[in-house]
Amino acid sequence: MIGYTLARYILGRFCITIASGVGGVLCLIYLIDFIEMFRRVSGSESAAAAKAAFMSLLRAPAIAEQALPFVMLGCAMLAFFNLSRRMELIVARAAGVSAWQFLAPILVATLLIGIVAITAYNPLAASMKEVADGMEARIFGTPHSETDTSLWFRQRGIDGQAIVHADQSSNQGSHLTGVTAFVFEQDGAFLERIDGARAQLRPGFWEITDARVNAPGEEPATVGVYLLATNLTAEQVTQAFIPADSVPFWSLPEVGRRSELAGLDAHRYRLRFQTLLALPLFLVAMVLIAASFSLRFFRSGGAGGLVAGGVAAGFVLYVATKIIGDLGGAGLLSVPVAAWSPAIIGSLLGTWALLHLEDG
Repeated sequence: MIGYTLARYILGRFCITIASGVGGVLCLIYLIDFIEMFRRVSGSESAAAAKAAFMSLLRAPAIAEQALPFVMLGCAMLAFFNLSRRMELIVARAAGVSAWQFLAPILVATLLIGIVAITAYNPLAASMKEVADGMEARIFGTPHSETDTSLWFRQRGIDGQAIVHADQSSNQGSHLTGVTAFVFEQDGAFLERIDGARAQLRPGFWEITDARVNAPGEEPATVGVYLLATNLTAEQVTQAFIPADSVPFWSLPEVGRRSELAGLDAHRYRLRFQTLLALPLFLVAMVLIAASFSLRFFRSGGAGGLVAGGVAAGFVLYVATKIIGDLGGAGLLSVPVAAWSPAIIGSLLGTWALLHLEDG
């Protein structure tokens, strides 16, 4: 087995490289976001450069979280390259230490980094971004939950169910514009369609103004106010318009459960939760891919080509993860398959490449 001193040294070099890479990416993201935020607040009398800097500081961790797999890939390749360039891995191999032995502590550390990322870093980053969004809403006078994309949600009421479409939302989802509601009776039979300019959530019902009612077998009717019964609360409606990426890891199961009880679509929350659970294994896959390319430097030439190949392989895996995630979000794949298959396939491919490299 690999000696404690050698394992500690290799692990230390790897952790220093990862910490430097994460810190550098955070600084770069902060600088870019600060420039954009400062441009936005430069014309606002209620904002100053200090506020822009503070908001960018709060937003940077959430943005950096999305780049964590690429950071892990690049830093792992850099760490292995530096160890090979100084002949340290060559000496370890000459002493009878296999690649799996000096990779074991690194893979364990990668798993721990992934666990910390989902259990501590993700909730902290989500909370900081929420504070930044609140500051942005107060400075610019627009709610951070406002969206330009149309959304659908299903609700229940004392009269039956309804499927509601809204072009935009504001006031944390309690005010909708461009509303269309398809109302069904308790037995599931279609009752009528409601088209309204605006809808305001009241306790127990939606108040739809400038509504046009279309019912089968009846002439269309225009009413000033239409009351649509609902069992949704303001908090539940807000959840329908909050992206799953903005919900902290520990809150995702509860938010999904409450959404299902309210008749809302909880698929995205379940997918996000499973994707975060698979993150440690996905980071391990990135490290294995990095090792399968970086450990070839002193067996064959073309270090630049191998680096480009490793980056390309990681990028392909990352894009495949996004595509499979979209398929899972659309309901074409089950949640566990969409969340876990990229990490499992990437780990198997990295293991196969290392076995071929190490053992022929």
